[in-house]
Amino acid sequence: MKKEKALVVFSGGQDSTTCLFWALKNYKEVEAVTFNYNQRHKLEIEIAESIAKEQGIRHHVLDMSLLNQLAPNALTRNDIVIEQKEGELPSTFVPGRNLLFLSFASVLANQIGARHIITGVCETDFSGYPDCRDQFIKSCNVTVNLAMDEQLVFHTPLMWLNKEETWQLADELGALDYVRTKTLTCYNGIPADGCGECPACVLRKNGLEAYLNKKEAAQ
Repeated sequence: MKKEKALVVFSGGQDSTTCLFWALKNYKEVEAVTFNYNQRHKLEIEIAESIAKEQGIRHHVLDMSLLNQLAPNALTRNDIVIEQKEGELPSTFVPGRNLLFLSFASVLANQIGARHIITGVCETDFSGYPDCRDQFIKSCNVTVNLAMDEQLVFHTPLMWLNKEETWQLADELGALDYVRTKTLTCYNGIPADGCGECPACVLRKNGLEAYLNKKEAAQ
């Protein structure tokens, strides 16, 4: 893999930034793609652009505003409350998002000569999102290769990691402090440690505390 090129599906959040550092370690050349679907916080795109620039990688921003029209939800509408009712998907679920993202990333990868596509989806801490499941990623990988007659490879470095283990991976990559201070995970649009109250922040915070406590106990 060291001699090949990779494309990272990149949001500027904890998971995709960890995947970016993983890609930089494992591939000769890395580019990133961010999708603008008129998401709730435009700061997400600005942070992704800033990180890509700091890491010296080519960054693509693709217009996916049609997704905003097709899938109104708490990530695309300020008037929809962020919540998760028992037995239902969270209001932050954007139907078809990863299907579209991976399909368009595959077309871009084909154009720029990248055989590997990295995404930060995870089935361990996935809030029930069906398009974060390993089964879906594998199926989508087969589909795009059949559609394009290519041999693209999808990679999911975080698929079986919980948030504690994701922080550990960032630390092993020498990027824990960078990920903690430079990324945007918060549903309320607050960078770094975020608001501390939304579901994304709680998950991130609990994972970080668990990892730091384990690391301290091991020293």
